[in-house]
Amino acid sequence: MSSYIFGEKHREYMRRARRCTVNVAEGAVRAGKTVDNVFAFAAELEVTADRFHLASGSTLGNAKLNIGECNGLGLEHIFGERAKWGRWRTNECMTVQTAAGEKIIIFTGGKNADSYKRIRGNSYGLWIATEVNLHADSFIKEAMNRQLAAVKRKVFWDLNPSSPKSFIYQNYLDRYEEMARTGEVDEDFYNYARFTIRDNPIITPERLREIEAQYDKDSVWYRRDILGERCAAEGVIYHLFANDPSRFTVDGTDGAEIDFINIGVDFGGNRSRTTFVAAAFLGGARKGEIRIVKDHAVSGGKGEIDPDVINSEMARFLGELKEEYGGARIKYIFCDSEAQYLINGLRRSLRGFGVTVADCAKKRIRDRIAFVNGLLATGRFTILSRCRLVADGLANAVWDDSAEDKRLDDFTSDIDILDAMEYAIERYMTSCR
Repeated sequence: MSSYIFGEKHREYMRRARRCTVNVAEGAVRAGKTVDNVFAFAAELEVTADRFHLASGSTLGNAKLNIGECNGLGLEHIFGERAKWGRWRTNECMTVQTAAGEKIIIFTGGKNADSYKRIRGNSYGLWIATEVNLHADSFIKEAMNRQLAAVKRKVFWDLNPSSPKSFIYQNYLDRYEEMARTGEVDEDFYNYARFTIRDNPIITPERLREIEAQYDKDSVWYRRDILGERCAAEGVIYHLFANDPSRFTVDGTDGAEIDFINIGVDFGGNRSRTTFVAAAFLGGARKGEIRIVKDHAVSGGKGEIDPDVINSEMARFLGELKEEYGGARIKYIFCDSEAQYLINGLRRSLRGFGVTVADCAKKRIRDRIAFVNGLLATGRFTILSRCRLVADGLANAVWDDSAEDKRLDDFTSDIDILDAMEYAIERYMTSCR
């Protein structure tokens, strides 16, 4: 197992976790929150009388990566040969041999409204959840209900800060804090700690500067991910672009520097038009940079969706791209997955173009926004001066004050063009970070 140094604040949190029922580590990215909980969970697993336990992330893959592997510090490394991956009925699991007998840890994802169905049927003793604020409330409620018969119930949660309006605070953390403050629960019920990235002793000053450089310091993401603050998303979304569009605008692109091009498509709604955005992924010395090279709004009135018009205008859009950047490969057309009949028609009409038409990943809007802001902050996002639709969308996008981490959609700005742009690039969030 990899070596690791725990700071004093982390050690104190883990000491309290030995006696407390609900343990919550909140704070900045790279602060060491998950590692604390994994080690505390593993220590309890060695002595608990309960046989079944639960490990969850927003997705199954997230749970296995962050809890099972955890950069060489996860459960499979802590227990070594005593741990085996396998299956328990329909779920993936890890079995661990301990002095107290065999323990079975069910691994699962909890982000969907119906995710709770996968954890029915068992009683769980320990529950460790990473990024618990990305779990569905229905999953959290079911998991807690499944612990009611435990011999020794314990909860270990970690999360990055969200909007103060988030259900995770209103339904759980704020309520637990108030219960502890008023004496409604004893002092061994709730263990909470907030960590910043500076609380992690293995983060060197050089590494810290590198991480901070990936963020716009005026953004909500910097306050949450670096400073570890709970804060509402307010005002302009893309500060860096809105303050100085010329910094990110270029007049042209040499096709030779393009690795490949993807196109994103957002189909029009009741008061919006269908939009196309072409994003070029640059290669060579500029590898990792994304450049918006073409945008288009389909002709016709807002709310009008004519499949034949969409198909013909996409064929023309593709033809113009091929003419301008003949040597560049147009790889995918990613479309809004909610309009399958339009996607199927587009796929049939473009059979001779050698381009794959596919559903977009439709990742969370907040993650797509954070990705673009990160590209802007690191100078890896540019836009051709002719792409006025995307430029106006970026410059005018603001947060919706009445909702959590949502773009304002009152038609004062064009968020549909931003959806199309994000569909073109969202599958590359990890490789472009």
